Amino acid sequence: MLGLKMATDPRWVNIVEDNIKEILIDHAFCEQKAASNAISMIVQYPHRPDLVSAMVEICKEEMEHFDMVHKKILERGFNLGFERKDPYVKDLNDYLKKNHDNSSRESHFVNQMLFAAMIEARSCERFKILSEQLNDKDLKDFYRMLMESEARHFMTFLRFAKKYSSTIDVDERWKTFLAYEASLMSKYGKEETMHG
Repeated sequence: MLGLKMATDPRWVNIVEDNIKEILIDHAFCEQKAASNAISMIVQYPHRPDLVSAMVEICKEEMEHFDMVHKKILERGFNLGFERKDPYVKDLNDYLKKNHDNSSRESHFVNQMLFAAMIEARSCERFKILSEQLNDKDLKDFYRMLMESEARHFMTFLRFAKKYSSTIDVDERWKTFLAYEASLMSKYGKEETMHG
């Protein structure tokens, strides 16, 4: 369903297990950024009521998830700390800016939707790995539950990219974006971060 062309390095989960604190903190900031992204979409596209409604729901879910992850952090005696940069997200953004014209509103919109869809897809894949392979039963169950909403968000962003595009072949753009994302995977999967 996700269409990702390269799986996460199977050793990633071992790296995560050695530093649960880092993955939880990084995950919390991922949820916060996803909520901020949904708010940004509402601000930019108020003339699309169905998109606004969907983004309100995503924002609420992402903030609920942030709260849940934050509680896990506190339960384990950790602190949230400060936001970190996400090189994976930067690589995706740079690719879309360089390879797909952003001068038209339609192209810019499609890029925004595909960017969000890709992050949700990879996060969903990572949550699945954590839900199946972590030794920590509490976190296994936690990530299983979160995985389903990530998949739903992924589908929502792809659906809007297709709905509001009349001149762009969204399927083709998504296909080339998936190929690029697969090429990135050789340098990711080596750190205890959600996309690292």
